[in-house]
Amino acid sequence: MDAIIMAGGMGKRLGRDEKPLTPLCGKPLIHYVLDALLGSKNIGQIYVATSPRVEKTIIWLSDFIKRHDRVRIMQTPGKGFVNDMVMAVESAGVRGQVFIIMADLPLVTPELIDRIIKKYSEANMPALSVHMKLEAFTKLGLRPDTVFHKNNGFIVPCGINILDAGKIQEEQEDYNLILEDEELALNVNKKEDLDVCERYLKEKRNPFSEY
Repeated sequence: MDAIIMAGGMGKRLGRDEKPLTPLCGKPLIHYVLDALLGSKNIGQIYVATSPRVEKTIIWLSDFIKRHDRVRIMQTPGKGFVNDMVMAVESAGVRGQVFIIMADLPLVTPELIDRIIKKYSEANMPALSVHMKLEAFTKLGLRPDTVFHKNNGFIVPCGINILDAGKIQEEQEDYNLILEDEELALNVNKKEDLDVCERYLKEKRNPFSEY
């Protein structure tokens, strides 16, 4: 399954020029996502959808792809998430299913990606969207921008979807996969998110440290 990273956004709420290059523990956010996809057993070609607003990101990616032949840059006009996603899928010529992920999910892992793809194969639905329970966000002190009501509870979209590339311009019935992995709650939109993410990484590296 091929993957597309949506990386055309600015980091205004983060106080940064370009969100994909926002440093987290000395490493750009997008680098974490690329590493996870490259480490997945089920991901083939990786396309990064950029826009005219992220010129520095494009320069960084141009150097990155010299060392990784499975990664390509797709330039989109930056006219909105859905428009850019559709253009990236069609321009890349993706066939079958496509794994869509945001560039601001630095704690996603290869194992988590493979687990999501396995769930998709079992769901027998045209598409899949990944969500988490609202409680996971509140536990971390985070306030998500978007919340949905489902099955007498509240869920939050995590920025990961699997879609049928052949029907990318159509609305696709999707299976709501609800996970409990804290890593998916840590998508970086605001400075507070970045701070929590950094503390989480430091705690993971040294579980006996206090912060």
